[in-house]
Amino acid sequence: MERRTLARAAGALGVVVLAGAMVAYGVRGGTRVIPAAGTLVRAPNDARAPEGVRVRVEVLNATRVRGLARRATFFLRDRGFDVVESGNAGELRDSTLVLDRTGHAAWAALVARAMGPGAAVVARPDSSHYVDVTVLVGRSWRPPAEPFYP
Repeated sequence: MERRTLARAAGALGVVVLAGAMVAYGVRGGTRVIPAAGTLVRAPNDARAPEGVRVRVEVLNATRVRGLARRATFFLRDRGFDVVESGNAGELRDSTLVLDRTGHAAWAALVARAMGPGAAVVARPDSSHYVDVTVLVGRSWRPPAEPFYP
């Protein structure tokens, strides 16, 4: 009789531990728990500017979508990049192109990683520009959703 009681207690303890693990990992009913609206969730490719380094960026809209350069400017500034100039490009592009202007390929790669998959990096040195990196925002770039503040 004592063995049966001990087995039931061990089984109940196992169920409690399993339920606790499911709650801890955010699994309920076989689905993943989604954070509440307004909760900041960092993307896995959340590339940021190096600490203590000023990476000067120029953002140019290479699409017909109005305000895309402005959205990309805010996006990159939130990640620590110093966007010193923004405007419209003279060409239309489907994909985003990041131009390395000063020979700092690592900085250009960080900006491209922040802009997301599909952003290509090309070395195009230009000492007449006062920027380290130029971003030509293409039509395929999707800005992150803005929070709703009524």
